[in-house]
Amino acid sequence: MSNKKKIVVLPGAIWQVPIVKKIGEMGYESIVVNPAVDSPAFKFADKTIQSDIFAKQNYLEDIKRMQVNAVLSDECDIATKLIAELADELHLPSQGVVMAELYTNKVRMREFLCDHNLPCPAFQICYSLEEALTFYRNLNKQMIIKPIDSNSSHGVFTIHNEDELKAHFEEAQSFSREDKAVICEQYINGTEFTIDGIKTPHGHTCLAISEKKHYAYNENIAYELFFSHDNPNFDYDLLRRTNDQYVNLSGLPFGLTHAEYKFQEGQFYLIEIGARGGGNLISAEIVPCMSGYDNYEALIKMALGEKDIKEPTIATELKNRCAVLEFFDAPGKGGVVKAIEGEELLKNNPNVLSYKFNFMVGDTIQQAVCDTARIGFYIAYADSREELKQLMHAIKNEVKFII
Repeated sequence: MSNKKKIVVLPGAIWQVPIVKKIGEMGYESIVVNPAVDSPAFKFADKTIQSDIFAKQNYLEDIKRMQVNAVLSDECDIATKLIAELADELHLPSQGVVMAELYTNKVRMREFLCDHNLPCPAFQICYSLEEALTFYRNLNKQMIIKPIDSNSSHGVFTIHNEDELKAHFEEAQSFSREDKAVICEQYINGTEFTIDGIKTPHGHTCLAISEKKHYAYNENIAYELFFSHDNPNFDYDLLRRTNDQYVNLSGLPFGLTHAEYKFQEGQFYLIEIGARGGGNLISAEIVPCMSGYDNYEALIKMALGEKDIKEPTIATELKNRCAVLEFFDAPGKGGVVKAIEGEELLKNNPNVLSYKFNFMVGDTIQQAVCDTARIGFYIAYADSREELKQLMHAIKNEVKFII
């Protein structure tokens, strides 16, 4: 039997491939759980278990017999609570079920903000359309409705009038997994940001901040996340302090964090925060690129119960570095793809870290209706804002989808 420490990873989709690879690079053994026989992370795993990750009865006894040393995930919000439950059952280091609930349930987040006198929009949990209509009328201003514990912008709608609320309430409610309700809240009409960090024994450290831009046809879906360590128009030090305060007050024992904020009237309002890294390779590629800190190594060590964790810092030589996660959009309102032009620029430029098209020639593409419906992305970086803008301009001009 192998003497290597064994780490369970779930799920085993494309976004977990980097963490599975990192486990192998560190000399540990990975056991990946996912339902599909051709799951992307399976090919990099030492052992695989084909199962619905939420059907614990299918694999819990197996991983007990294997005497695993850690259970973890990344870039997957829906796995957060499951990871905590499994780790607790196996008596392994865990964020805890209570913390998992705080970092996945938007109502709990709002209640925490209120309890600690942190900036919080007016909100109400609504179990019926009638409740939502009453709250909207009392609010008397633009509102946003969301499932309580969904992900990837599923079921999120901005409400401008009662007809829109009537049209979208049931759909928003359908995406709430555990409690069939909707959170209705005041719409914060400001610039949106993401902030990724890590909680270690040294406290919480913010490692990468982005300013977001959204599609004109859907203000709840981002097409650009531009990462920099400072911003001429916004106080990133205030944003870091605001985010650190939330995580440190919450008592999160360890783990990656990914939060979204909006800025209005001098304050950063938390939209939501997860105890996991940002998706689309933000935690896997952008955070280490922007900071120089190996956040995956630290996460794996903390999941194994190790306490000697290197203090997270941003490398001095990277203070001016910028990166971008840019999502492609369908030309016009979409159509059948006849050709892809300019892919060589993405493939051969050393400052392009990753790119992906979620379609092939012959497929039909259209405007995104949620985060997971975006047709592809690229990640690029440069050591100055100006250099990165030039590269982004070149990609915009050369990479074309002919429909």
